[in-house]
Amino acid sequence: GQLSAAHLAALADEMRLAFAEVYETATFYAHFDVVKEDEAPLAPTVIRVCDSLTCALAGADTLLAELTAQEKAGTLDPKRQVRVVRAPCVGLCDQAPAVEVGHHFLHRADAAAVADAIERGDRAHLEDELGDLLFQVVFHARLAEERGWFDFAAVADAIRAKLVRRHPHLFAGATLAPEDLVRVWEEQKAAERAAGRAEQGAVGAVLAGIPVALPALTRAAKLGRRAARVGFDWPDADAVRAKVLEELAEVDAAGARNASASADGALAEELGDMLFAITNWGRHFGVDAETALRAANAKFARRFAHMETLARARGLALERLTAAEWDALWGEAKLNGG
Repeated sequence: GQLSAAHLAALADEMRLAFAEVYETATFYAHFDVVKEDEAPLAPTVIRVCDSLTCALAGADTLLAELTAQEKAGTLDPKRQVRVVRAPCVGLCDQAPAVEVGHHFLHRADAAAVADAIERGDRAHLEDELGDLLFQVVFHARLAEERGWFDFAAVADAIRAKLVRRHPHLFAGATLAPEDLVRVWEEQKAAERAAGRAEQGAVGAVLAGIPVALPALTRAAKLGRRAARVGFDWPDADAVRAKVLEELAEVDAAGARNASASADGALAEELGDMLFAITNWGRHFGVDAETALRAANAKFARRFAHMETLARARGLALERLTAAEWDALWGEAKLNGG
């Protein structure tokens, strides 16, 4: 399946979770695709062919090529409602080649088994997963009821009221342009936060409600985004870039003043300022810094693992490699899809 990037961001904000955490759960664990507002919808059923070495040795590459050719020819699904992708290892290498059709895993798959899975669909698996999800809601509502907090009916009524409140174009007869939907959603959330603070006797604050426990990059982006709503922001990405360069110069200066600057916190403070600026530079480009860094971490780990594999295959000891040898292995890992 697929999810809207805007809806995923709204879900992360509503649940007070890092966008990167919600994104990773949706894409890596639940295998949803995230589509931006200006992108065309994707084919609803995805065939994922495992890219592990074990699966490759068991014929996954040949299967991928065959399925891709059938997809392009329209023979895999006459309705052309499927697409074929190479996916990270799904952890079923003992049953290689492993393939996932929608949310249904096939062991020792071939093209005929994939076609059969497409025809049968994945309704049983979806029913099972929805049951697991419903159990969690009922279970926690029951615990809350026993403590005298609320019950399941209150949970259902709360989400009903929230949907009505945040969608006036659907339930209150209001007419909104597509570009106004997110604005109205955010205005409603701001009003709800203000009402909550008033009930608790708290003084209103623009940045109130952003959890301190969020990952630092995610919280930096949220702080910048919330401040921008009241006009405190850089005018454009170029202005943020200038700020990043300014902070970099201050980091250099802090390091030059004292080789042990990190001991008294000066260098750490300047690095923090630079990271905050970089995070909000990404925000101006529509890039989530937390997600970008997670992707960079994964890419580094993948390439390093590939270098280790290459070194072992050539009988090289990692701790004895020269800088030039490391560079050569890194370049080779990049060229081989790392």
